[in-house]
Amino acid sequence: MTSPEESARTPKIFDIIAVMFVAFLLISNIAGTKVTALDAGPIHLVFDGGAILFPLTYVLGDVLSEVYGFRRARRVIVLGFVASVLASLTFLLVQVAPVGPGYDNQAAFEAVLGFVPRIVAASIIGYLAGQLINALVLVKIRERWGADHLWARLVGSTVVGELFDTVLFCTIAFIGVIPGAEFANYIITGYVYKVGVEIVLLPITYRVIAFVRNREGLTSNEVLAA
Repeated sequence: MTSPEESARTPKIFDIIAVMFVAFLLISNIAGTKVTALDAGPIHLVFDGGAILFPLTYVLGDVLSEVYGFRRARRVIVLGFVASVLASLTFLLVQVAPVGPGYDNQAAFEAVLGFVPRIVAASIIGYLAGQLINALVLVKIRERWGADHLWARLVGSTVVGELFDTVLFCTIAFIGVIPGAEFANYIITGYVYKVGVEIVLLPITYRVIAFVRNREGLTSNEVLAA
């Protein structure tokens, strides 16, 4: 198999993908403060609100790694980490700031956006580990077996990355809070759902990667060097 070739072209839409990645991450972190449950016939599912949008960060992470290489993907992942920390600190400052006249929603603000060190730590650690491992696995598979079998890289990297992300986040954030059987349900549901979403979205991911490659003027065996 041939190894991917690096191109020194200036990226055209890298910034757009990077901004969308960070935006999806921040929205998911806020939505993830709500744990919900759904009965689908005999199946009882427990998951958090971040499950709605967060899987798309892995789709965009795959695009970043596949088209722009590990160094650029890592840069965006780290920027997402910094943005998450900044958001958490901002919510903390707003939470402890004196309540102004006429504002009656302090308790609601603290309940939804209040700084909870455990949740913040879980989100940041799970995200950073999962995304970096996802990007690294995808790149290593490509280096080992070449540009063929894109589906194997996309699914393989997600299976490993989401495992680290889900287990770390759920354990740090909710172990001891969600009862034993429900906690196992929470982890399994979240993991299977996130991996399942990426598998279902594979045709779309293929098209997005092809579109981005075309916009960047790359062949299927080229990576835009950082």
